[in-house]
Amino acid sequence: MQEKKKIMVKQVKSLIGVNKKHKRTIFALGLGRIGKKRIHDDTPQIRGMIKQVQYLLEVKVVDE
Repeated sequence: MQEKKKIMVKQVKSLIGVNKKHKRTIFALGLGRIGKKRIHDDTPQIRGMIKQVQYLLEVKVVDE
């Protein structure tokens, strides 16, 4: 059985002045404050959300 990859997402920029759609995407990822981190499964849906707001995030692949 193959292990699922995980992605660690960290918010590095403020949401002040950010498009409302992008704010909702950040909250959907479980973020909302600078420095907050979350670990998600590496799925096409999560990758799409990350791509939309990549200018606010730092992303790393995690071995778990």
